Amino acid sequence: MRLGINLGYWGAGMDSDNLAVAQEADRLGYDVCWAAEAYGSDAPTVLAWVAAQTESIDVGSAILQIPARQPAMTAMTAATLDSLSGGRFRLGLGVSGPQVSEGWYGVTFDKPLSRTREYVEIVRRAMTRERLSYEGEHWTLPLPGGPGKPIKLTVHPQREHIPLYIAAIGPKNLEQTGEIADGALLIFPSADHLEETAIRHLRAGREKAGKTMDGFDVCPTVPLAVGDDVKGLADMFRPYTALYVGGMGSRKQNFYNQLAQRMGYEQEATEIQDKYLSGDKEGAAAAVPHELIDSTTLLGSVERIADRMQAYAAAGVTTLTLAPAGFTLDERLAALRAGTEALERSGLA
Repeated sequence: MRLGINLGYWGAGMDSDNLAVAQEADRLGYDVCWAAEAYGSDAPTVLAWVAAQTESIDVGSAILQIPARQPAMTAMTAATLDSLSGGRFRLGLGVSGPQVSEGWYGVTFDKPLSRTREYVEIVRRAMTRERLSYEGEHWTLPLPGGPGKPIKLTVHPQREHIPLYIAAIGPKNLEQTGEIADGALLIFPSADHLEETAIRHLRAGREKAGKTMDGFDVCPTVPLAVGDDVKGLADMFRPYTALYVGGMGSRKQNFYNQLAQRMGYEQEATEIQDKYLSGDKEGAAAAVPHELIDSTTLLGSVERIADRMQAYAAAGVTTLTLAPAGFTLDERLAALRAGTEALERSGLA
């Protein structure tokens, strides 16, 4: 099992620290450094900045939002980043959610599965550097009856095949991801529930495409905090968990809330969402079960974290992406080093 890091969103007050974290991860031999985007910093600019100041670690988008860009532009961005980084770019895609898609980008959030499939097909076709034409439900290239003509990408990517990941939560999206992608970006992964909530759906998609799970990268993001007080460390992540389970999306369409329910927290997920959407964010955080936080994070001593890493590997994780927590840069760097130590102690390195 390999290790990665997730820098989250740029502009959250830890920007200079994030670069230092990425550079330390590079020095320690971490496999990949991911950066996110929502409606603040964009991922490609951050990844170019990090790639320019690291040597061997891959840089990946977790995610580039599908409603934010036409697929041809995403192919251009991926090819450019792969070229600039010397073949170190990984393309992570996701549909985002209805609030961001419609409220920020003005793109109707409909038919996310077929939209994602077409998007991936166009991106991959464009990056072959053949003249681009496509006829689908969501995109037609070139537009019929106009002056457009099939043209081809002029940038040469460093590699013929840039790894493509999809952020997936729901069963149907996970199955399609297994069918059409090279890896899956997961969130709130519990080793005890990973088979039923994710792996079996990914496997079904791979089988549909006539493939096995060999070579497919199962890549969940897991917050990491080191210390003796596991409960106190878990409490650090209450607002984070409450935000996603309670406040991401609408009452009818919150993928993270649905995931918590599939993990057996039906009543708790409903309570968290009710409190969060009514404005009681503190109450929502207090309603998050300790077990939900503890099972979806890496908390405690290096020995305890090593044991949990073994559980994730046994569940099918191939790249464990860490989000090292801390109030200072030194604390985050120490957590990063502890992650390396734990992997070595687990025997998985």
